[in-house]
Amino acid sequence: MDEIAERLSRAKSFILTDFQGLTVSEISDLRQTMKDSGSEYKVCKNTLFGIALGDVPFKEKLNDSLKGCTGVVFGYDDPIVAVKKAIEYAEKNEKFKLKQGVVEGRVYSPDELKEISKLPSKTVLLSMMLSCISSPLTKMAYAMQAVNLKLLYALEALKNKKAQ
Repeated sequence: MDEIAERLSRAKSFILTDFQGLTVSEISDLRQTMKDSGSEYKVCKNTLFGIALGDVPFKEKLNDSLKGCTGVVFGYDDPIVAVKKAIEYAEKNEKFKLKQGVVEGRVYSPDELKEISKLPSKTVLLSMMLSCISSPLTKMAYAMQAVNLKLLYALEALKNKKAQ
């Protein structure tokens, strides 16, 4: 239980899944896929997972999903990447089903998770934001450079005219 609680405290997102019918090799493949993306897949007992959740406000919304075979995808680095990888794996293997997910403290249904998976990753969003911020500054730098170049060309022309 402490192990699950520690994972939950580090996770920015987690997705409850049903893995019934998956073979050991398929689960190993799933674990490797998650590990490669900075996430982790763990099979959990429902009661222990419920206890590990503690007193979080969304705990009651997850009660219906804590039945049957439950595996959890923990997303540590980027919450969207874990969702994307879980959706991709579910599309490849129909035995793997998403029950519910929590992204940054909010509970989502499988359909909502599919919509979230269409969002760009955190790094892409940050690069988009930086390009929006740097674009006006770049234009201003080019404009200032153009003024300097015009002055330089005018002085050069004046120098050439006086030299004749």
